[in-house]
Amino acid sequence: MLLGIVVSLCFWARLAKRDSRLMFIYAAALVGAFTGAKLVYIFAEGWRDFQSDEMWLRLATGKSILGALLGGYASVEMAKKAFGYKGVTGDWFATIVPLSIMVGRVGCIVHGCCLGRACDDSWFTLRGPDGLPRWPAAAIEFIFNALMIGVLFALRRAGKLKGQHFHLYLIAYGVFRFFHEFARETPLLWGGISGYQMAAIAVAGLGTVGFLKRRQALVTVQAGV
Repeated sequence: MLLGIVVSLCFWARLAKRDSRLMFIYAAALVGAFTGAKLVYIFAEGWRDFQSDEMWLRLATGKSILGALLGGYASVEMAKKAFGYKGVTGDWFATIVPLSIMVGRVGCIVHGCCLGRACDDSWFTLRGPDGLPRWPAAAIEFIFNALMIGVLFALRRAGKLKGQHFHLYLIAYGVFRFFHEFARETPLLWGGISGYQMAAIAVAGLGTVGFLKRRQALVTVQAGV
């Protein structure tokens, strides 16, 4: 996680040379991401820790990428309004976020967290801390984000869908996580759905709303011209 922050900070510091307000927007993104990551974790599974002997340790370390996306997005929008920044930052975040998540998922693989469900031993399974063969959830997410970087880079090179790249990422990641949750070892809440799946729906919905609003704004501008 810390390495992911360092990587994103190095990238964003270069962008901030264009406008000093961008560093404040980045700081807001970090605060919002950490807050959202903690709240969604507690909602999705942290509530189980309240009776645990390791309650404070687990609550201090538990976090959710889905929550980070929701909190980070909201914080960036509020910061942009507060500082009067009218530019589009989403395309930059669309490069930073999946790369940071990839770095974070390497940590998951190394430390054996964010596990997939136990399954029959096969060429693709990974051994969990309990020694059981499991679906390689963290590795699959690493691959997904690597593919998204390739797709978004291609769109950037082609100059297509400018200002919409992060919205596309939110939609794609939200849909991916919703279905991938069925293969992950996470507690279910209601109707066989996990808290993370609810958050995934929110992420995809946020991306969809943002995409439609941005498209409508572009149509309005073009009509005015």
